[in-house]
Amino acid sequence: MLFWIIVAVMTAVVAAILLYPLLRGARQADTSRAGEAAVYRDQLRELDRDLAGGLITAEQADYARAEIGRRLIAVSAPAAAADRKGAKGHRLTEAFILILLPIIGLCLYTMSGRPDLPSQPLAARLANPGNDMAVLVVKAEQHLAGNPDDGKGWDVLAPIYFRSERLPEAEAAYRNAIRLLGANAARLDGLAETLMAASGGIVTEDARKVLEQALQVEPNNPRASFYLALGLEQTGKADEARAAFETIARQSPADAPWLPLVNEHIAKNGGTVADAGAQALGGPTTADVAAAENMNAGDRQQMIRGMVDSLDAKLKDDPNNLEGWLRLVRSYSVINEKDRAADALKRGLAAFPASGEQGKQLVALGRELGIDTEGTAQ
Repeated sequence: MLFWIIVAVMTAVVAAILLYPLLRGARQADTSRAGEAAVYRDQLRELDRDLAGGLITAEQADYARAEIGRRLIAVSAPAAAADRKGAKGHRLTEAFILILLPIIGLCLYTMSGRPDLPSQPLAARLANPGNDMAVLVVKAEQHLAGNPDDGKGWDVLAPIYFRSERLPEAEAAYRNAIRLLGANAARLDGLAETLMAASGGIVTEDARKVLEQALQVEPNNPRASFYLALGLEQTGKADEARAAFETIARQSPADAPWLPLVNEHIAKNGGTVADAGAQALGGPTTADVAAAENMNAGDRQQMIRGMVDSLDAKLKDDPNNLEGWLRLVRSYSVINEKDRAADALKRGLAAFPASGEQGKQLVALGRELGIDTEGTAQ
């Protein structure tokens, strides 16, 4: 009932706002015409006084009276017609505002709204959350507030916090899950990624310790190995980083999805890009590199240009390739085509939104290369 009272009050307020200019305009027009007609009537009375006082002749008085009368009729007759026409138009407008507009709004609400849906306080929504993730999170938080030793609850909530960029809560949830359920690779990797995300992508000392623990639990853990190698790269230890990335490449299957990114970091740290990863991304193989050594500068640039264009074309056909977008953005930046690098970053973020883990890698690369990511990260 309260809802309908609020709707009625809002409708009345909107109608009053819409009607006010019409009513004010009509009053102003009536006042203006009435004032002009009053002036002419005063002139007629003054004319009679002048005639009675002998100031003008009867002939002059008749002529002046005819002229003033003509002006009075000119004001009054069209004004009356305009009043009738305006009044009719105003009545139609007022009827639309007062009757049709609320009816139209009510019909739209009954068609697209849910007038039969009862109000649900927070307690009712928590009891029946459906697929509402926000309500599910609140429900889980309430459960954990009363049951802080429920490790499974923390284990479920931690990655949700991370994806929602609630990093302090994600760190606490991962630590609680590890404390209660034990350390496994997934929980340790998640905690390390949370720590790195909180530090802007930097492999901090705390993150490094967690990653080393993850390798102890699962020695063949490419994710932990990659982040540890990235930490070496970030601290300027290029030789150690290249060796670590090369170890990951040797231990990875030929079709491993992370291999192209690993090869990219190998090349970045002075190594030779593995053929499998390079071919998958449209990059140079070992044979291509050897051939390029015998080319002049123009031919070499043309070859590079062709490979970059080939990679761009492949990504247009198959945009679901994070490593390809990372390589394309970096390639355009290397050949000093910043605009095309920014465009590639924008297209990559269309395939991998910045809110996700993969999109964050693209945003981090853009910042590293000096590409403005403020507009593309939306």
